Amino acid sequence: MSIILEAEHLTKIFTRRGSEPLKAVDDVSFQLESGETLGIVGESGSGKSTLAKMLTRLTDISSGTLRVEEKDITSLKRRELREIYGTIQMVFQDPMSSFDPRKTLGYGICESLRNRGMKKTEVDERVKQTLEQCGLSSEFADRYPHEVSGGQCQRAAIARALIVEPKILICDEATSALDVTIQKQIMELLQELKEKRGLSFIFICHNLALVQEFCDRVLVLYDGKNVEEGTTDKVILHPQNEYTKKLIESAS
Repeated sequence: MSIILEAEHLTKIFTRRGSEPLKAVDDVSFQLESGETLGIVGESGSGKSTLAKMLTRLTDISSGTLRVEEKDITSLKRRELREIYGTIQMVFQDPMSSFDPRKTLGYGICESLRNRGMKKTEVDERVKQTLEQCGLSSEFADRYPHEVSGGQCQRAAIARALIVEPKILICDEATSALDVTIQKQIMELLQELKEKRGLSFIFICHNLALVQEFCDRVLVLYDGKNVEEGTTDKVILHPQNEYTKKLIESAS
């Protein structure tokens, strides 16, 4: 398999006036292969969400190198990043935050296509197809975020990410705000998308059972550092690092 994403020594330091610099991500390196699912686990405050935002360049990288399909995107600016967002997309924990409450779901889903100058008829058809692929009828394009359930809104958020046909999907606790039944349905949807589209996933999640079921490999973050990495069964069933052992014990 080819390497689709490569992170080398990624570090993020937040500086605030009157306080010590905070190193939220500390020298993290890993690779993601095409079609692979990499789980990232760790307790709250371990740097998972900051790392996700670095991978999508929603936050700047203090040091290190990030490559997507062998292209260095570490220092690209907003306009230069448009091409990259056709390759890598993100689904957030709170689906409502993905949409403008004053606009319909369809408007939010097709925003990136409108920005590319695609004709309205083509946009409407793509929205319909993508909603249906995510388990929603085309009628949901005309609904507002407050008119749908949390699970339906998350499906729409996944549709928004998929509309540009990315190769990498980053899920940052994308199921943690949902009840168990809806969570299962969303995981089934992600598995189906993985198989049909050959997507590569970075799956950030605190639920180790979901990670073990869905992911090929796991990276464990502690205090911003990568303390353990390996196949899912090796890390979860035979952890080597003391922090990993405690993390697994607390989840059992």
